[in-house]
Amino acid sequence: MPSFLTDPALAALLERAGADPDEGLQVIALDRLVARPFDPGMALMLLPPTGKPLAADDPYATLPGRHGHGTDPVALLQRLYPPDHPVLGGTGDTTVSSLTPGHVATGPNLLPALAPERDPASMFGLPWLVHRLRQPDGCPWDREQDHQTLKPFLLEETYEVYDAIDAGAGPELAEELGDLLLQIVLHAQYAAEQGIFDLSDVQRGITAKIIGRHPHVFGDVQADTPDEVVRNWEQLKAAEREASGQRVRDPDMPEAFRGLSKSLPSLAYADEMQARAAALGYDWPDLEDVIDKLAEEATELLAATDDEQRRDEYGDVMFVLVNLGRKLGIDPEAALRSASRKFASRFARVERLAEEQGTELKALGLEALDDLWQLAKRQETIEKEGR
Repeated sequence: MPSFLTDPALAALLERAGADPDEGLQVIALDRLVARPFDPGMALMLLPPTGKPLAADDPYATLPGRHGHGTDPVALLQRLYPPDHPVLGGTGDTTVSSLTPGHVATGPNLLPALAPERDPASMFGLPWLVHRLRQPDGCPWDREQDHQTLKPFLLEETYEVYDAIDAGAGPELAEELGDLLLQIVLHAQYAAEQGIFDLSDVQRGITAKIIGRHPHVFGDVQADTPDEVVRNWEQLKAAEREASGQRVRDPDMPEAFRGLSKSLPSLAYADEMQARAAALGYDWPDLEDVIDKLAEEATELLAATDDEQRRDEYGDVMFVLVNLGRKLGIDPEAALRSASRKFASRFARVERLAEEQGTELKALGLEALDDLWQLAKRQETIEKEGR
């Protein structure tokens, strides 16, 4: 047993909290709390401040992942623990909701471990919950799911994150990211049940991959511009595929596009494909060249003589439009969704205008509909200028 635990006062604290050091005990000084990866699922002993504050300009003074709400250790505890959770010691016993800086500064204080169901902010909370739902006395629906049955939900949650990003990075985005994270944890749980991998393998794999693909951060490779980073990235990915023995099975799919998911939405698929080609140097040097190519493809579309040819030429126009968006730094998927939302909003205004006039849209001709459309546009402009 560590020598400091033989102190009678500390031993009494542990006994009162029902905390067994053999089952784990975290010991952290108060002014180091926000920088350390402690877990509320294990007993936490808070020692008095060290008196050596972390540098104010240290970017890691607060643990990444918990750094979005400032550096106040009391506020951190109140985020991670339930309000009624006991805090023992210091100047007397209290609860997390009643904590004050003065109370926790006069340590030691002991926070007993949280039961898993009361520890939702832990990185182990969601995996525990998913595992619990899969038990024989868990949820019948969850027990029946597998990788295949969850595929539609994975896509659905991904698009809901996409929509939340468009709406602004507010609390709704945090909720949608949580829904997406649930899908990842679920798939890791199914694999763990089969003895294939678990969430720690997922975390280790992606962390090692990203570190390996950033030698300009973690090694001695020089990359001063985003273009140089992308070029290095593609070269590293190609080297990884070569080292793992992966070979292109589809003769029409080049090595440069290896691993590109065919399940991506078509705009995102084309965008990623073009980005990979550009990273290898195959790209128009100027925006004007893309505009010229767009005009060329539009002319070919107008000259098409049958449905198959028109479909083929239309696809070429779309492909060049995606390239134009990439050159302009515009996400084509986001741009088209934005245009669709704008069209829907304006058409809803046209419906209201027609209703105010006592007219049904289907009874109006194209000219009358366009008049309402132009009126709707003018109203939108007036409203925007009035904000």
